[in-house]
Amino acid sequence: MLRKNIAVTAIVDHPALDAVRKGMIEQLATEGYAEGQNLTINYQSAQGSSATAGQIAKQFIADKPDAIVAISIPSAQPIVAGTSSIPMIFSAVTDPVTAKLVPKLDGSGTNVTGASNAIPLEPQLEFFKQVLPNVKNIGYIYSPAKVNSTVILKNLKAKAGEMGLNVIDATANSSTEIAMAGRSLAEKVDVIYTPTDNHVMSAYEALAKVATESKKPLFSMETSTTSRGAGVAIGVDYYEFGKETGKIVSQVLKG
Repeated sequence: MLRKNIAVTAIVDHPALDAVRKGMIEQLATEGYAEGQNLTINYQSAQGSSATAGQIAKQFIADKPDAIVAISIPSAQPIVAGTSSIPMIFSAVTDPVTAKLVPKLDGSGTNVTGASNAIPLEPQLEFFKQVLPNVKNIGYIYSPAKVNSTVILKNLKAKAGEMGLNVIDATANSSTEIAMAGRSLAEKVDVIYTPTDNHVMSAYEALAKVATESKKPLFSMETSTTSRGAGVAIGVDYYEFGKETGKIVSQVLKG
């Protein structure tokens, strides 16, 4: 098998996105592409900076690898904008159409493909009602600049309304604002619910401290957060999700 080169980038390092990368690399080895043997991986993190993500995209495109893998929307968008020839695989993206990564879900017709982490919200809401029979108000913290988070909020409000529940949201434009957003919700809600928002994930321990101090249950869409302070998480296993991403990358490398 010919040696292949892939470039991998993520907007920030945190447990969920790290698990995607780990699962992908392990699956690629299973598929016959072992790092250090017949596969070279150039990984770059944007450290939470959209400007850095743009610089990484330009460098990756100039390097002309066999494929580029972008974990998260902010890392994927500048790559999609910068090349129509190098295969690009996105991962950890809830709605790639709204994010303008692909024109449609059923075969993009472009150089872009990938894996969506969208999950149904009804089981989450049913669980809230099961655990907290008197639940009425659900708090939701997110960054308005994150497409994944705004898409989830829109769908959450619609589904919650159908079930007689109310969603109260608080915004945070950076990870340093997460705890403050949590405190602003504490007196208004019965439970705090967190999406797979990169700002939220980067400051989860601070939010968990607020939830503990205010005695509000903290539920999450991301399973690794249970070791970081969430009481319950129902969502994607990002390591397994990474393996699914690895299967797609392998298909691309095989032509």
